[in-house]
Amino acid sequence: MNAPNPRTIRVAAAQLGPIQRSEPRQNALTRMCALLDKAASDSVRLVVFPELAFTTFFPRHYIPDNKELHGYFELETPALPINESPNVKPFFAHAESLGLDVYVGYAEAWKHDDGSQAETTYYNSAAYFSGRLGKVLQKYRKVHLPGVVEPFPEPGATQQLEKRYFKNGDLGFPAFRVPDAVEGSLKLSEVNNNTPATEARGKGDPIVGMLICNDRRWPEGWRSYGLQGVELVLCGYNTTAYAPQLLGSDLHQQQPLTREEAEKEILYHNRLCVTSNSYMNSCFSVNVGKAGNEDGHDLISGTCIVDPKGYVIAEAKTKEDELVVVELDLAACQAGKAKTFDFGRHRRLESYGLLLERAGVIEPELLAE
Repeated sequence: MNAPNPRTIRVAAAQLGPIQRSEPRQNALTRMCALLDKAASDSVRLVVFPELAFTTFFPRHYIPDNKELHGYFELETPALPINESPNVKPFFAHAESLGLDVYVGYAEAWKHDDGSQAETTYYNSAAYFSGRLGKVLQKYRKVHLPGVVEPFPEPGATQQLEKRYFKNGDLGFPAFRVPDAVEGSLKLSEVNNNTPATEARGKGDPIVGMLICNDRRWPEGWRSYGLQGVELVLCGYNTTAYAPQLLGSDLHQQQPLTREEAEKEILYHNRLCVTSNSYMNSCFSVNVGKAGNEDGHDLISGTCIVDPKGYVIAEAKTKEDELVVVELDLAACQAGKAKTFDFGRHRRLESYGLLLERAGVIEPELLAE
């Protein structure tokens, strides 16, 4: 059988080093724009940044001062998309001037209309911005919020207050196509009613999905994208390297993990979920972290790009600002989609009812004596 025609796109994972709570936002914008310049000089088309990229990871702090807290959010309305939000507009303008597409995470303060009395809802969000078109193609809101509402009382504890500061995402997992990112992509006008769907599959503009941080640990989002033929999943994150209050302890362990052991385990789990889900949905993934010591708390790196067989094909070498560049051939997704993970042939919907009937664990009844 002949190999499919290549469908290549050059992408970059734009890892960020720490952004301290005391730093003005302009510092982060300057650093991010420098990474965009580097990407453009390396003929990159798409640059992927971490979760909450423009600021420190503020959910690690209990912030009773509403003025400070709201200062981390970007106001959006139907008439004011994120690329026009005043704090970050220069970043998107720079991406547009370079003709670069970007995925970037941010804290969203959403007003459903432009009236001054409109209620504001807060989300942990990401946007896919097309530099060539000068507009946002898709927005995603983090679905699986980790952590707690009330802060841990222990002095020096690593907090995770996303459930306090954000609402769960309400946009679902819609995949989307990126226009003209791959040369020679099949267009709707080139097919007719007599063209079998299988003949057009894997030949159109790239199919992209977005996740944020904790979402990468939940297979439901990946599979939702897989069922839409996703070829490239983009995921930014901020993951702490040591958080015993959040991770709990194993019953078999007599001593809690050391900081070094905890970071090693978290990095292992980071790689496990992105490699396995890339494999099980026959897609590439670009997974980008913030790294280093931020506000006295260590963040993992683990930034990596994964292929449809689950192999890491490129990864970060530092815990600083770093650009990881690789050229992907999206045609490589089709082997898995046509064989092992041909969902149309192999999935059995009649067996999966429990997945939508139940959220929490209900164990089978105990056995009698």
